[in-house]
Amino acid sequence: MIEYNKNNKSLSRNLRARMTEPELILWSKIRKGQIKNAIFYRQKPVGNYIADFCCTKEKLVIELDGGGHYTDDAKAKDKERDLYLSSKGFTVLRFTNTDIYRDLETVLKVIWDNIKSHPT
Repeated sequence: MIEYNKNNKSLSRNLRARMTEPELILWSKIRKGQIKNAIFYRQKPVGNYIADFCCTKEKLVIELDGGGHYTDDAKAKDKERDLYLSSKGFTVLRFTNTDIYRDLETVLKVIWDNIKSHPT
């Protein structure tokens, strides 16, 4: 079972209700087991964090980074988050919003390659 901060539950719901365009695009390609039957959750609380997308069975987290992720402070927070998730056994894949717009097929291939089970 994944531990999480109960205080993040309402924030998680709010984030699901107002997903960004790149999140919506990626979600349309990974939801409902479209990649190797892997089930992803969006805006999933994990510890004190909320993962953009999480496949709990695969221990795989996908993070989409928009413009707010490029400051030194944001990079440090992202690194801290990635270290925490890694310490819990998760593989963290980070993509930029630009990756989603310009090279979605490569993004999907990287996700495919990181899903170990659920052969189709």
